[in-house]
Amino acid sequence: MTDNQLIFRSFASGSSGNCYFLGTSKWGILIDAGISARTIQRDLREMGLDYGNIMGVLVTHDHADHIRAVGTLGERVHLPIYSTRDIHNGIDRNYGVREKLRTSQRYFEKGVEWELNGMRINTFGVSHDSTECVGYVIDFMGQRILIVTDCGQPNATMEMYLSTANHVIIEANHDEQMLLNGPYPTYLKERILSPKGHQSNIICGQLLAKNWHTDMRNVFLCHLSHENNDPDLALNTIKDILLEEGIMPGEDVFVTPLDRTKASPIYILNDQIIKQK
Repeated sequence: MTDNQLIFRSFASGSSGNCYFLGTSKWGILIDAGISARTIQRDLREMGLDYGNIMGVLVTHDHADHIRAVGTLGERVHLPIYSTRDIHNGIDRNYGVREKLRTSQRYFEKGVEWELNGMRINTFGVSHDSTECVGYVIDFMGQRILIVTDCGQPNATMEMYLSTANHVIIEANHDEQMLLNGPYPTYLKERILSPKGHQSNIICGQLLAKNWHTDMRNVFLCHLSHENNDPDLALNTIKDILLEEGIMPGEDVFVTPLDRTKASPIYILNDQIIKQK
């Protein structure tokens, strides 16, 4: 791993907490901070980094599993916390954030491109039952990365970016039959299945198959449900859908589920497809 390589690592991905690193071996950004600041620091140090190497935290929305540590990171560690004004207002109202943001808020407008340390960043609206929810599109080192962590219903803008992204972090939250036959109360099942809920394995696979292109290299499945999904089930469901469209997982695109609670390997993102182990 060299200084001029783009790397990605998931620190956690699920309803218990979400946090992702994108950058180089010398610096980077965090997308969401829904796990403890101590755990984030531990995972950074495993990479030879610390908070001093982080340029900021990009927040997708104001649910607790995405913002649990933003108060600590913003006000005690003094990292800039980037999001829309509506999401920041939602963070301020969230009782799960014990340390309120007072000096660390940084605002951007949805759909307006901006730059952070050479990364070109754009955002688009995502259908989810938070104050506001955004997906991120990041262009850096000749690569385009798309991040959609929670999505009840895909939209045209999301698909447009999916059809141009080289590397995709996308929600595959649940298997519909596991959800419908599982222990969740009816209101919660309805919420998850609603247009403002979460994306199923099948919808994720169909989106990938519809918008796959020859420059799409790697897909990371995020926010898998512990109760209503299984990593092998999610992966096999999506692989089967891709195969039906003549897209060969492992040859045409690398696809892997991210662990809910453990840090992933460090992935180098470039023009190559990551080889399946």
